Amino acid sequence: MHYIKTIALKEFTSFFKSPAAYMVLIGFLLITGWFFANPLFLINQSDLRTLFSIIPTIFLIFIPAITMGLVSKENNNGTIELLSTMPVKSSEIVLGKFIAGLGLICVGLLLSLIHPITIMLIGTNVDAGAMFSGYLGLLLLAAGYSAIGLFASCLTKNQIIAFIISFVIILFFYILDYALIFIPPAMSGIFQYLSINYHFSNIAKGVIDTRNLIYFGSMIYAFLFLASTTLDLKKR
Repeated sequence: MHYIKTIALKEFTSFFKSPAAYMVLIGFLLITGWFFANPLFLINQSDLRTLFSIIPTIFLIFIPAITMGLVSKENNNGTIELLSTMPVKSSEIVLGKFIAGLGLICVGLLLSLIHPITIMLIGTNVDAGAMFSGYLGLLLLAAGYSAIGLFASCLTKNQIIAFIISFVIILFFYILDYALIFIPPAMSGIFQYLSINYHFSNIAKGVIDTRNLIYFGSMIYAFLFLASTTLDLKKR
C-alpha cells in the first residue's frame, strides 16, 4: 500500500509540473462549457442531460491523452526497469499509475461542477439525485476508460501508439450500443451488455443496478490485470 500511494502521488504531482495537464483541463472545460452553454443562450434552456451526454464523447479523446504516457514514457526512458529492480510489484505500479490518472480526471469532473452551479444561480432547480447518479456514472466511465488507457500504455514505448490503441479499444465499447441494429437479435443481448454506453446511461438515469456496477468493476479489474501481466512479462 505504501508503494501504491508513493507512485500515485509522484505521478499525480508530475502532471502539474508541465503545461500539458493544464491545457487538457482547460480544453475539457471549454468544450463542455461550449456544448452546455449553447442551448442556454440560444433557446434559454439547459439541463444536466446536456452535460452527461457530451462528457462521455469528450472522454474518448481526453482520457487516452492523459493515460498514454503513464507507463509508455517509463518504458521509453528506461525508468520502468529501475522500478522493476525495486521491491515493488507490477500490480502496485499499475494501481499507483491508475489512481494518479483517474485523480486528474476527477479534477476535471470537479471543475465541471461549475455548470450545474450556473444552472442553480440562474434560478433553475437541479435534481440532486440525478446529479449524483450522473456524476457517479461519469466516474465509473472514467475509471473504465483509464484502465483501458493504462493497459495500452503498458504495451508500447511510443505514447502516440498507446493513444491510438486505447482510443480504438474505448471506441469499440462506445459504439457497441449504436451498432445493435446490425446485430442478429439472438446476439443483441450479449452485445448490449458489453456496451459501456448502455450501463452508463442506466446509472445516469438513476438506475444504480448491481449489474451495471459489476460490469464496470469487471472492466476495471480485467484491464488492470492485463496491464499488470504485461509488465510482469516485460520483466522476464
